[in-house]
Amino acid sequence: MLSNQRTLQLSVGLLALVSAASFTMLRNTPPPASNNDDPKIKKLKLSEGFSAQHLYSPSENNQGSWVSMTFDDKGRMIASDQYGKLYRLKIPAISSANKVEVEKLQIGISPNIDTTGMGYAHGLLYAFNSLYVMINNSKNNRIFPRKSGLYRLQDTNNDDQFDKITLLKEMNGDGEHGPHSVIYSPDKQSLYVISGNHTDVPPMDSYRLPSNWKEDNLFPLIKDPRGHANDRMAPGGWIAHTDPEGKNWELVSAGYRNAFDMAFDANGDLFVYDADMEWDFGLPWYRPTRICHATSASEFGWRTGNSKWSPTFADNLPPVVNIGQGSPTNLLHLKDAKFPARYKNTLLAFDWSFGIMHAINLKPSGSSFTGTREEFLSGLPLPLTDGAIGPDGALYFLAGGRRLESDLYRVYYTGTESTAPVAAAPINAANSLRRNLEKFHVGGPNKDAVATAWPQLKNPDRFIRYAARLAIEHQPVGEWQELALKEKDPVASTQALISLIRMGKNDKQSEILNALLGINIKALNEAQQLDVYRAFELAFLRMGQPDATIKPKIVAYLSPLYPANSAQLNRSLSKLLHYLDEPSAIKKTLALMTIKDEPGTNALMQETATASSDLILRSSQYGGDIAAMLAKVPPAQHTYYANVLTMAKTGWTPEEQETYFKWFSDAFNYKGGRSYVGFIDRSRKLALKNVPDTKKDYFDKLSGAEMLSKSGNDLITAATPKGPGRFWNLRTGLPLIENGLTGRNFEQGKAMFAATTCKACHTMKGEGGATGPDLTQLGTRFSAKDMLEAIVDPNKAVSDQYAATQFSLKNGGSIVGRLVNEDKTAYYVSQNPYSPETLEKVLKKNVTSKKPSNVSIMFQGLINSLNEEEFKDLMAYLMSGGNANNPMFTAKAESQK
Repeated sequence: MLSNQRTLQLSVGLLALVSAASFTMLRNTPPPASNNDDPKIKKLKLSEGFSAQHLYSPSENNQGSWVSMTFDDKGRMIASDQYGKLYRLKIPAISSANKVEVEKLQIGISPNIDTTGMGYAHGLLYAFNSLYVMINNSKNNRIFPRKSGLYRLQDTNNDDQFDKITLLKEMNGDGEHGPHSVIYSPDKQSLYVISGNHTDVPPMDSYRLPSNWKEDNLFPLIKDPRGHANDRMAPGGWIAHTDPEGKNWELVSAGYRNAFDMAFDANGDLFVYDADMEWDFGLPWYRPTRICHATSASEFGWRTGNSKWSPTFADNLPPVVNIGQGSPTNLLHLKDAKFPARYKNTLLAFDWSFGIMHAINLKPSGSSFTGTREEFLSGLPLPLTDGAIGPDGALYFLAGGRRLESDLYRVYYTGTESTAPVAAAPINAANSLRRNLEKFHVGGPNKDAVATAWPQLKNPDRFIRYAARLAIEHQPVGEWQELALKEKDPVASTQALISLIRMGKNDKQSEILNALLGINIKALNEAQQLDVYRAFELAFLRMGQPDATIKPKIVAYLSPLYPANSAQLNRSLSKLLHYLDEPSAIKKTLALMTIKDEPGTNALMQETATASSDLILRSSQYGGDIAAMLAKVPPAQHTYYANVLTMAKTGWTPEEQETYFKWFSDAFNYKGGRSYVGFIDRSRKLALKNVPDTKKDYFDKLSGAEMLSKSGNDLITAATPKGPGRFWNLRTGLPLIENGLTGRNFEQGKAMFAATTCKACHTMKGEGGATGPDLTQLGTRFSAKDMLEAIVDPNKAVSDQYAATQFSLKNGGSIVGRLVNEDKTAYYVSQNPYSPETLEKVLKKNVTSKKPSNVSIMFQGLINSLNEEEFKDLMAYLMSGGNANNPMFTAKAESQK
């Protein structure tokens, strides 16, 4: 579900282990020689024909960690520290040996300097002789008290210093899901802003997407067990349009989780790079990071907890491409880059977690687009934050964020292909039709809207159908209600009825349901059937349970169709039938839960452009979760059915209940994201509400209650840290060791060796894994400081014997893993330390180069779940080489005699 299979995987039995003048037109000039040996450059993997320069390191100059940038009208860069101020840079030309000049940007001129200053910006844009700043700031920040929102900075006396600050729109949101970016409109006459799902939609003057949004999912709601976004409801993250003065605001698009940035192509189509929820790994509602085509009034269905919408739902839109796991930051279009023609319709999507710039090559498909992904640039590590095309046509980008080491780079083309400007191809007829329909999303009711849009409700193009439906929803319901109820074309009828459900009154429910029952479902293709089922679902959600007269008719209509021949159809049908409490559906659903690979599973719109296994060794912080999950991937489709069955209140046989509740205890044996166990437990508890009180204790135990911690969010094992944990580093941990480790608990130290997954990769006295070195003699070879430093900062020194290798491929991609074997034709690479026997065969003919990775195959933060006593016991265990008779332990043994 979570990754595509790019190459053959083998299971083996044995693992062998600037000033304005600076910005001139680019020439094919090599970078200064001083850059060639810079480790900050050497760690980069560049696409063929491109060169890179490391320009500046803010963190080395005590200027924070930069996360946003823009260029002003003099070609200077303005950048912001995530938790600090703004800086202005003069960047020398590519062929120049001069250094970057940096000044902290002040507001006003002495003695009238604004001492609060400006910063904490997730988004910056120089436009209309002004600097627009999207502040993302905590409400309780006493150091920098400015509120989150969009600000305009102006130089009113032409002295090259901003002296006027105007808050255009305050926003109730902060943190990494708060207000983000601000960009120019395609005609450069207005602005677009984007915010994450922890930012309330402020009052708008108009709404292209009607503001009657709801959660709209019959799937039994379980909010994130660990509390993330539990108070964040529809519509999630959003995009708004405003004028240069910020006087008129219009909601354009919504339903995102945490999209940091957006970009227009040369023809004015808008694209967004949205985030995943990594705690949902392995669960059926997990949605990969993805590129979305943000058309007018678009909805992309983010909802809290497990209520995220399927991309198949008719009332939202699908992504252009699913990228995979990651942390999206910047998105830009290369239309203005001085790059070869093949990049002129390409998006660059920046992933902070895994240090990859994904090049998304867009291709028109009807009124929307498809996208193919290639790796444009990567680094290990390289926490990408923002980027922009400079006045010279080069790509400038920042790395940093979260107070990490921060750097500014420049990338430019030095190959042989032409970089001359290329005119954008005109939009096609389908795109033009969609845009014409979208004109009815603005300006209020229009007498021509219904007549123009109605014929397009049955258009085969999904984006055109969506635009037509929204055009109709912007018109008074009385103008089209009867048309919707009397429409005979099944596709147009479905779309019109969805609009009536969303915009009409509840007194029309029976007529709507009868109209849906009149559709010959068997004559429709799968996508059309799904739209009909979605219409039923919305009718139940927005208008309530059907009455006793029509409910049997709906059951009789749906029940013979279940089970269907595809996983997605079965998701929709199971949800509807169990909501209606149809007893015969229980047996059918349980039968589906025995199918390992249900037909149509690959059509759930979860396929990704990157393979999960390729990401593990790109990040010591996030790779561990992916590695653990891939070692034992949960059956997501079965999890979906298990949660749907919590709606089934009647019709269970004793045997069916035994099978069902036993499934939960089995499910706890799989590995998922951080919230996986908690979600399974909450689903289990919903199911227990439907059993008699006399049976609750029995089924509670059968379903795995004794396997769980008190919170239900973790499994109890013999090696479970009690916590509370802390962030361990040399400063917090070394004094505890140097003060002497006496009276330590050997058994607890041994248990923590397993609990922190050290044992999965390392051997101690003949027990454990072989991915990493044997640690039995660790205490005789390394000091306590060296030992602790290797644990808390595994990337600082990576042994050649256990280093990963980055393979650059001819197709522009790369693979990172540990090279364990090779023959004349292939390399055999282990990418998962928790499943080292799984090897990927990489053909040598497809490899252009290979180099050692700077990222350790050991993950960071493994001991952060330990409390002080557990930490000291683990360190004693390591320092003793697993010897229970070591004096660090025997002192305690003697005292207990």
